[in-house]
Amino acid sequence: MMSMEKKSKIYIAGHTGLVGSAIVRKLKEKGYSNLIVKEYPALDLSRQQSVEDFFNTEKPDYVFLAAAKVGGILANNTYKADFIYDNLAIAMNVIHAAYKSGVKKLLNLGSSCIYPKLATQPLKEEYLLSDYLEPTNEPYAIAKIAAIKLCRYFNEQYGTNFISLMPTNLYGPNDNFNLETAHVLPSFIRKFYLAKLLSEKKFNSIRKDFASYRLGFGYDSEIMNANDEAIIQLLNKLGITPESVTLWGTGSPYREFLYVDDLADAAVYLMENYDYKNIGELVNVGTGTDTTIREIASSVKIVIGFDGKIQWDPSKPDGTPRKLLDVSRLNQLNWKAKISLEEGVRLAIDWYADKQK
Repeated sequence: MMSMEKKSKIYIAGHTGLVGSAIVRKLKEKGYSNLIVKEYPALDLSRQQSVEDFFNTEKPDYVFLAAAKVGGILANNTYKADFIYDNLAIAMNVIHAAYKSGVKKLLNLGSSCIYPKLATQPLKEEYLLSDYLEPTNEPYAIAKIAAIKLCRYFNEQYGTNFISLMPTNLYGPNDNFNLETAHVLPSFIRKFYLAKLLSEKKFNSIRKDFASYRLGFGYDSEIMNANDEAIIQLLNKLGITPESVTLWGTGSPYREFLYVDDLADAAVYLMENYDYKNIGELVNVGTGTDTTIREIASSVKIVIGFDGKIQWDPSKPDGTPRKLLDVSRLNQLNWKAKISLEEGVRLAIDWYADKQK
């Protein structure tokens, strides 16, 4: 088995995102110095010719495929065509170009939404394609399943060394905090953070937050010249008041969360130590424990220091009832998550708050 060398040419697709930026941090921490990154629109991964030209010019030895169009329930359910098209295009173009240019090894990042909605818990790798998907994220899931199969069949037909990791729900630095498209935990962080500022009447701090991150729902143009009263009304529309925060669904589903630096550690570890023949078609990456959305919301509220109430809106979808990964295959490869949920939530909130200063 070939192992990455410190001067190996390593391309990280999606390096500005939650996962890609964590992988870059981990690689640098471990002494890898020859990292290739290229940002959109300089490189559009959905355009085949652009991707092939890039690979032909750069000739990377190793590839981490962390680029994707991602979002929570609302985004997945609203932009269905975009989610399936963009993610299929990215996967096809990068994986095919990696094969054509002779990349030594590629690591493809997937998502736990590839598993059936009502599959037995915890979710084992072999449950893939055993039943129906969760409808709200089916377009994204189908694209991710296609990427897994692309890696598998290139390995089988052409002898490539492409591996696929399926992480559980991720959070941490450089997450998406746009309330229209964010996943559950970052949306909680931002909502409670804004509610706390609103309760303290720190309107200039709220404006700083708006300047740092898009709000979504078509409200971003309204923010630019909003006075204090307009800010109050705007946040109230989003269920954010000085006394309470309204969250989607019932809070009853169970979710497993992994701090993104733990995922990056697993990704680099597997890239360094294992081939697809050791890993199989895919390997789950998670903590192996889960908790309710209601408990997560309470934790975020407490760490941020918001004294108001949590209101739940049961007219909004909950998504999959439970989504816990079986990580026994990963544990057998001698890797386990290190960062607890409590510590990770605190780290993520500290990072978010520091960005506003």
